[in-house]
Amino acid sequence: MAANSLDDAKQAVREQIWSILTAADAAHDASVHGRIPNFKGSEEAAARLATLPAWQRASVVKAVPDKAQLPVRARALEEGKTVYMAVPKLATLKPFYLLDPAALPVPPAAAANSRVAATIAPTVEVDALRPLDLIILGSVAVNRDGARIGKGAGYSDIEFALLSEAGLVTAETVVVTTVHALQVTGTPIPTTEHDVGVDLIVTPEEVITCATAHRPTGIHWADLPAEKIAAIPSLAARSVA
Repeated sequence: MAANSLDDAKQAVREQIWSILTAADAAHDASVHGRIPNFKGSEEAAARLATLPAWQRASVVKAVPDKAQLPVRARALEEGKTVYMAVPKLATLKPFYLLDPAALPVPPAAAANSRVAATIAPTVEVDALRPLDLIILGSVAVNRDGARIGKGAGYSDIEFALLSEAGLVTAETVVVTTVHALQVTGTPIPTTEHDVGVDLIVTPEEVITCATAHRPTGIHWADLPAEKIAAIPSLAARSVA
C-alpha cells in the first residue's frame, strides 16, 4: 500500500473509533478527536493489568505520558517499579524521564502526572536505560491480532525502535495497551515495519492475548523523513554515527 493510501486508511480507522467513543460518551475528554482517548474505566483497566503475571514480574516499565495511562504509571510507582517516560516529541538528547520510586520528592500518584514528572524527574539518554520488562502504550484503536494505531505522530513506534536497537527490548519484554472495549476494533489496521504491535490488550472488562503481534527490531531509516530524523536529537545522533 502506498504511503498516502496507508495514512488515509489509518486515519479512517481513527475517525471511526473517535466517533464511536464520542457517541457512547466513553471518554473524559471534551473531544477525543486528534488524541489518545482518556477513556472512562482507565483505573479499572490498570487494576486488571496489575493482576497479570507479566505485570507482577516487571520491575522496569516504559510507559507513555498519556492521561489514559496515568493510573498504570501511578500503580507502577506505588508498587516500587522504575518507570521511564518519554520527553515530549523526544525533543532532547536525553529523551526519557527517569521516575525512580525510591527517589521521588512527591507521592507516586503526583509523580505519575506527566506535567509533574517533567519538573521533578531527571532525563536520561537511551543507552542509560535499564532493560525493559514491560512497555505500556496508548492507542486510538487496536485489533485482536495486536495491530494498533496511535494518534498519528508515530513517536511511540520511534521510541520502540530506538530502545530495540539499543538492546533494551528483549524477547521477554511484554508490550501492553490499555483501552476502552470500544477501541478494540474488528476493522483491519494497516501497518508498516515501524509499527509496534502489542502482546496484550487490557480493557476494564477483559484481557486479550495477541498471538501474532508485530515487533520491529530496530530503526527503519528509509521509512523516516529527513525532517523527522533532524527533529529528534537521539535519532539524528545515530544517523551520523
